[in-house]
Amino acid sequence: TLIYEIFVCFLDCPGTASEQAGKSASCQGCPNQNLCASGATKAPDPAIAEIGEKLSSVKHKILVLSGKGGVGKSTFSAHLAHALASDSTKEVALLDVDICGPSIPRIMGLEGEQVHQSGSGWSPVYVDDNLAVMSIGFLLSSPDDAVIWRGPKKNGMIKQFLKDVDWGELDYLIVDTPPGTSDEHLSIVQYLSSTPVDGAVIITTPQEVSLQDVRKEIRFCQKVKLPIIGVVENMSGFVCPKCKNTSQIFPPSSGGAEKMCRDLNLPLLGKVPLDPRIAQSCDEGKSFLNQVPDSPAAKVYQNVVQSIQDYCLNRATEVQSAT
Repeated sequence: TLIYEIFVCFLDCPGTASEQAGKSASCQGCPNQNLCASGATKAPDPAIAEIGEKLSSVKHKILVLSGKGGVGKSTFSAHLAHALASDSTKEVALLDVDICGPSIPRIMGLEGEQVHQSGSGWSPVYVDDNLAVMSIGFLLSSPDDAVIWRGPKKNGMIKQFLKDVDWGELDYLIVDTPPGTSDEHLSIVQYLSSTPVDGAVIITTPQEVSLQDVRKEIRFCQKVKLPIIGVVENMSGFVCPKCKNTSQIFPPSSGGAEKMCRDLNLPLLGKVPLDPRIAQSCDEGKSFLNQVPDSPAAKVYQNVVQSIQDYCLNRATEVQSAT
């Protein structure tokens, strides 16, 4: 059928910038075949160079990804930002590119805040003097407003966030993404192609239904040549606050993230146990790491953050050695 043919051509698409764009067998039946064959799609977006220049003062860029929704990407992104910003000598920013489900304003305690325009662009909203946040949630009249946009409009918003926000000099820019491997993910990778990206942190939960989609996200990273810093397994058991025993709420029926990382030769950064206080802190817009610093989950978070910092430092050293 026509629908099947279009699906197959998208699945085997050589890419709009490829020499085979519009010419390969898999392009037959694609509605964009003539456009790709004309060469118009190979022209670079001038915004890419602008974004590269704009973000040249950002030392480290980290994407937080997962093929699955509801695994705790935004929670992890927020706590990674809080943890990095706990060092007052570091400048940290958190960019929320989940256009249709922006939860970062609530998690960071910034609901109701607004973005202001200045001569140098949009000014992000600040949690602390050294922790800035940008989200489409700040542009909505109500947190209950739905963003009903097709791909091009979402892509344009992401481009504007990267090009027009006055981030200033940053040590870390963390990008929180929606689930999947579609428009927003392709856009963020494309728009950051002219500036070094340290890599992606992949978030999952232990059950196979999550890991199945996370493997697709890993494959996406490999296809677009995005380095993978490592994998974090959220909701990894429940540690009883009284007896300290661990119960598996979501049993890792296929071996969990540990086996997946072993099979795919990826670092497992940590396994964060369930703790109801994490959800509570997110609802209240507070940092769980500050609220309960001695909890088992907070200790795992701290180890994961240290691993990410070590990775970024080593990568920066490698880049300097290569130049």
